Amino acid sequence: MSSGALSPVRLGLIWRRLDGIVDQVSETFVRAAFSVVVRDNYDMAFSLFDAQGRQLTQSKRSIPSFMGTLPRTLQAVLERFPTEQLKPGDTIISNDPWIGTGHLNDISMVHPIFRDDRLIAFAASTAHTVDIGGAPSPTARDRFEEGLCIPICKIVEAGRESPAVIDFLSENLRQPDETLGDIRAQFAAYRDCTEKLHAMMAEEGLADLTPLADEIIARSEASMRAAIALLPDGAYQDGFDIDGVDQPLRVACAVRIAGDRLAVDFAGTSPQVRWPINSVLNYTQAYARYAVKCLLDPGAPNNAGSLAPISIAAPEGCLLNATPPAPVWGRHLSGHYVPPAIFGALAPILPDRVVAESGSPLWNVYFAGRLDAGGEPFVKMFFMNGGHGARPHGDGPGCLSFPSNVSNQPIEAFEHQVPMLVAEKCFVPDSGGGGRYRGGNAQRLRFRSLSAHPITMTIRHERVQFPPRGLLGGLPGTTGLDLVNGEVIPAKGRSELSRGDEVTFQTAGGGGLFAVADRAREVIEADIESGLVTEDKARATYGHDR
Repeated sequence: MSSGALSPVRLGLIWRRLDGIVDQVSETFVRAAFSVVVRDNYDMAFSLFDAQGRQLTQSKRSIPSFMGTLPRTLQAVLERFPTEQLKPGDTIISNDPWIGTGHLNDISMVHPIFRDDRLIAFAASTAHTVDIGGAPSPTARDRFEEGLCIPICKIVEAGRESPAVIDFLSENLRQPDETLGDIRAQFAAYRDCTEKLHAMMAEEGLADLTPLADEIIARSEASMRAAIALLPDGAYQDGFDIDGVDQPLRVACAVRIAGDRLAVDFAGTSPQVRWPINSVLNYTQAYARYAVKCLLDPGAPNNAGSLAPISIAAPEGCLLNATPPAPVWGRHLSGHYVPPAIFGALAPILPDRVVAESGSPLWNVYFAGRLDAGGEPFVKMFFMNGGHGARPHGDGPGCLSFPSNVSNQPIEAFEHQVPMLVAEKCFVPDSGGGGRYRGGNAQRLRFRSLSAHPITMTIRHERVQFPPRGLLGGLPGTTGLDLVNGEVIPAKGRSELSRGDEVTFQTAGGGGLFAVADRAREVIEADIESGLVTEDKARATYGHDR
């Protein structure tokens, strides 16, 4: 079938069906997964590529950075295993940070899909694993200290699992059943994807996906180019300081628009550091493209065409383009600043689209220890979201992740797996930055150890020195805070908790948007009634008296 045979109506129907297939098989993965990180936090992604390796579609719950790095992963896989070396039933695995998501904890896999012995597509997915061996910590000096690096290899060959690969994974993981359970859940999703794709192509009379891919990718590219062309040509810049570890660091960004092309350059960003907060270029590019897509063309299908008019550069050896073997375990601590830098640069020409800074980089905490019953080891992670930045047409939501989109984990599920009690979880009043639209409130969580054994707690947090900025006249949110038994601890470090010890995390509040003088009186009253803003804060920020 030629591309000309696809009428707009039929194209739309087939596209929606293909998009739905990817969402369905993504749920197969999630529901079969063993870990809370995949089942509840949705720290995963599933994407479909055509036979040429062009990204075509992805599940709606996918992590943006994973979506942006999977094309590089597939490219690297095909460099190692050209298509003539692939067979039906093969699955290739790797977690190399420089061809994947930027750190070892994210395992990516690629599965070629054949029809009548002819390659028609690739299914690819990524999932976060809490434990990847080693002893990852905020003091790691290189990536070798951060755990097991899986080279590009076939974990399944012609439908049969590789015992050697399964063995080296099992021998390096503290809870291999959980990680292997998540990996095998992806195998199930690949089988489901293959069956549904075959059925759809048979019913629609498609010999392959090329006509569909050509049309959809071309339309997405045209849509993005048209969106860029509406902007005034020029260079737009932003820059700000971030916490770092032993000293503040700098993120610098320049966005250049010329006709229907847009280039982002992070020249001027601090050099890479000896601490594991460096971002690899894959990760930086993923979040830069995500930010541009959100700003300029959020409604068009997201695929290889959307990325074509956008180029991303960062000086080699800088914080946002670290070279191996730099430690990268906490790469989000720099990479999550990429969208705010782009939003800050483009705010003057897109005031009706940008959002103020959110209380991210995403906060998380690792708890490791032994269960009281049986003494089995555990390693669990808990995500915490700060306040979302104010939006151009409304307040920022409280405790909503951005630019990552991981979901919250139910407290009860966490307490069931770890000998800890969540003693408090609440909004923090007055933590969102003021403005016509207020930043989202931060949250406070308090954990108490119930374990008879010591629990090692590892944290890697940002925004404790430099708060999320407001934009276009909005005020900043509040900074974050980490406490153990009421005493402030460093935001990046490791502590040992004994039975009865309490740790408190207070995330950062989102920045405000537009001038505080423009906030409506009735909205301020509603803030006070809700408890999100106190009367004293309303008086100090808005001059509001009841």
